[in-house]
Amino acid sequence: MFADPITVYRALNIADAELVRARLEAAGFMASVSHELAALSMEGYAQSTGGVRVEVPGDEAEDAREFLAAPPESSQSDS
Repeated sequence: MFADPITVYRALNIADAELVRARLEAAGFMASVSHELAALSMEGYAQSTGGVRVEVPGDEAEDAREFLAAPPESSQSDS
């Protein structure tokens, strides 16, 4: 974990949060998932607690949000 984590994404299940974390890490961000036990406790509990959170250090938060908001790059070439 890092000193000042900022939530940049919330999910209602662990799989979705882990996919976002992996995307962020692949792009060079230090990302982690927190509150994942809320999703495992009981049905609907994750939603009532704010979901499973993907967090990055505070100094990376703005760039991480911009990265996640940008449309994904296509892997197909135009040739």
